[in-house]
Amino acid sequence: MLDAAKFIGEAENEILTKLNGKGILACSGGQDSTLLAVLANRAAGDRILTVFVDTGFLRIGEKERVKEIFEKFKLNYLIIDESEKFISRLEGVTEPEEKRKIIGKTFIDVFEDEAKKYGAGSLLQGTIAPDWIESGGGVRDTIKSHHNVGGLPLNMKLKLIEPLRDLYKDEIREISRYLGIPEIVQPFPGPGLAVRILGEVTREKLETLKQATEIVEKSVEENARSWDTMPWQFFAILLPVKTTGIHGDKRTYGYTIAIRMIDSIDAMSGTFTKPPWEFLENLSTDITNRVKGVNRVVYDVTNKPPGTIEWE
Repeated sequence: MLDAAKFIGEAENEILTKLNGKGILACSGGQDSTLLAVLANRAAGDRILTVFVDTGFLRIGEKERVKEIFEKFKLNYLIIDESEKFISRLEGVTEPEEKRKIIGKTFIDVFEDEAKKYGAGSLLQGTIAPDWIESGGGVRDTIKSHHNVGGLPLNMKLKLIEPLRDLYKDEIREISRYLGIPEIVQPFPGPGLAVRILGEVTREKLETLKQATEIVEKSVEENARSWDTMPWQFFAILLPVKTTGIHGDKRTYGYTIAIRMIDSIDAMSGTFTKPPWEFLENLSTDITNRVKGVNRVVYDVTNKPPGTIEWE
């Protein structure tokens, strides 16, 4: 069993030992990087600049939620809007590995620019064990590049510090509780909604997926308390196909949204959630009625393995 207090001391010591001067910390606002930001602030204070990048791939209200957490823990932070840069670099890109690596490279470009302004020589990241395992760590094949790992360029100028590298999600949550960090209901990928749009990412598709995502998350959070367990992760995916439908008495040709809900302990394996059929029916109706351009909803019944939690 993990000794939270012992780990915190070791992590803070690692940060101080490896940090040479100032450091810049990449924070997505998720549980992993938020924990790292709090640990780094405890260890090194204003020597660390926590940077949150608005990539354009965020959920509705995400930036505001992250800012509240930064303020609560009195972090030295910077929030920057680089959405145009990220979206434009993905123009015409459809292959998921290429998308992840472009996003990873763009993150590093942004962080190197900010590090230069701040006078930082190190980059702190909240990489955890499942990230580097899926990215081909050790003797494993690459399942998919994580933007923290497989997406990093080999010629990166910043020294990389990853104090959470050997932890799993359940351990991250345990340490977060120990430090009083609010539990984030579910993980969210660093590349954001870009890896939940299969195929090319466009502004139109992003807006469609943002609306569908908000409906899915609110519906699950409101209803899942009465189920056996709250799903580990639950989200919408925008598929690269359109299908024929009916709206009123008119033919439509719209997007398909897939719903992914999975039960897990540590994200290394999982089983698809089995919610009441009535819930899925209501969710489908809600999405097709409220999200412009969507006329079909499907539910993913794939476990991990053989499928990964995210589709890309």
